[in-house]
Amino acid sequence: MTNSSATPGTDDLPPRLTRLVFHGPLSETRATAMVRRLAGLRPRSVLDIGCGWGELLLRVLDAVPRARGVGIDVGGEDLARGRRNAEARGLADRVEFVEESAMGTRRGPADLVLCLGASQALSPAEPPTAEALRELRRLVADGGRVLLGEGFWQRPPTEAELAGMWPGASAGDHHDLGTLLDLAVEAGFRPEWTETASPDEWEEFESAYQADAEVWLAQHPGHPLAAATRERLDRHRAGWMAYRGVLGLAYLTLVPVAG
Repeated sequence: MTNSSATPGTDDLPPRLTRLVFHGPLSETRATAMVRRLAGLRPRSVLDIGCGWGELLLRVLDAVPRARGVGIDVGGEDLARGRRNAEARGLADRVEFVEESAMGTRRGPADLVLCLGASQALSPAEPPTAEALRELRRLVADGGRVLLGEGFWQRPPTEAELAGMWPGASAGDHHDLGTLLDLAVEAGFRPEWTETASPDEWEEFESAYQADAEVWLAQHPGHPLAAATRERLDRHRAGWMAYRGVLGLAYLTLVPVAG
């Protein structure tokens, strides 16, 4: 165990997200089915918006040997993780992880566009959903697919629940699922497949999101970074308890309408 009075170094900092495979409530079972369905289209080009470390992107490339991919994000640490994973899987020559904004990106059109929990990367609007969907239609080739992971209200949140969520949370931050599907249709898509994250997927994601740092904090209560880490963990957990069972995540496989 690290001496709690020592000056923090790279070896005793709280670890970051090592328990997460996907940066979202996505199970192995669902991810495998998604990849199988999307790979069946034999896309030649895959674009991942707000890719993080691009786990689903890499799985699609692994399943479609002739495909090439680009992941866009502004998080350098996550992109570096994606590059390491690509190298380890022998995919480095077919994927590029780019540190840049996706706003107005000219990297499309692609045969397959992934945007999982990252619609805010495409639009500054609040909420960004409608404008992001229009951008996704611009970025996907005719005959291609978009896989959109987007939050929605499973039921209208109460004022007390909103007060416990993220700073400034309001009922207007998300739509209900029916409205989300209507917005996709208005943007020029037909919904091929609609699915939503299960409670088990949410609990696995939220637990894994915190787990590394929680264990570190229990082992380093006197560390100079302990107070800030404790505040961050407690704030996130309280937010999760407020939106648990209220906020959902939809995974929509969208087909662009030709024309």
